[in-house]
Amino acid sequence: MAIQWFPGHMHLTRKAIGERIKDIDVVIELLDARLPGSSSNPLLAELTAHKPTLKVLNKQDLADPGRTGAWLAWYNARADTSAIALDASDAAPARRLIDACRQLAPNRRGLSKPMRVLICGIPNVGKSTLINTLSRKTQAKTGDEAGITKQEQRIVLDDDFYLWDTPGMLWPRIIVPESGLRLAASGAMGRNAYEEEEVVLELLAYLKQHYAPLIDARYKLGLDAEAIAARHDEELLELIAKKRGAVMSGGRLNMQKAAEIVLTDLRGAALGRLTLETVPEFEAWLAAGQLQDKARAERKAEQRKRDERRARNAQRRE
Repeated sequence: MAIQWFPGHMHLTRKAIGERIKDIDVVIELLDARLPGSSSNPLLAELTAHKPTLKVLNKQDLADPGRTGAWLAWYNARADTSAIALDASDAAPARRLIDACRQLAPNRRGLSKPMRVLICGIPNVGKSTLINTLSRKTQAKTGDEAGITKQEQRIVLDDDFYLWDTPGMLWPRIIVPESGLRLAASGAMGRNAYEEEEVVLELLAYLKQHYAPLIDARYKLGLDAEAIAARHDEELLELIAKKRGAVMSGGRLNMQKAAEIVLTDLRGAALGRLTLETVPEFEAWLAAGQLQDKARAERKAEQRKRDERRARNAQRRE
């Protein structure tokens, strides 16, 4: 299932980052700790190349602790990159960001050489909440939907520490289908970009294999992990619909309502602490997506050559 979402204001954000980055010392990319690979924007990596980067796995209190540790190790193994995990609403660990940035750019200190930091990430990843926590006052709008911040904001955290907040941005074409699914499930995309029921069926297919006890604990299905894993995805959603009273007139199950319930539970952490991808899973998905994208580019190039040959032949006949 291919899911894409790149509204007009993201084009402006892309341009703004490209212009701002030459004056930036450190880039903070906020990631969703429940999807640390899928929420890392390859377009941001391209725009901010050669800048020290701090990867922040936000919402770590909602994620699987063991998997978070593996992802931190994976990111920390990269050159010019540091990674930490935190909950953006917790003031104490949030302050660690300033120290982490200073370690990445130790020569930037004092009014003559202030630290200039760009913070970016996908929509609805918690940037505004984090900024408000860091500055100890409400400077950025927050909300539980994608696309709250629409323009760049400059925020002073210390006398010599300037932070530029940018609107959440995805990338024009998501080549990893599994990432598109997870981004939609997390709330990083506008609701017009996907069908809730399709996303939830794919989500349940993953959860029943990795977090079956959480499904039973939340929806009181009365099934053990093995029984849940054996159920078809649609059957699981039907059981959830019955348990949650998602029933229409005539006793028909309201699968759309059931899907919305599951998504709300996932986004609000009512399902418990979970992470929707491991490092090996994401690496395999990304490799497959890159191969498919390369094949797609080769087909387009070949088609372009054929079109050019036809055009030349047509000109000769004339």
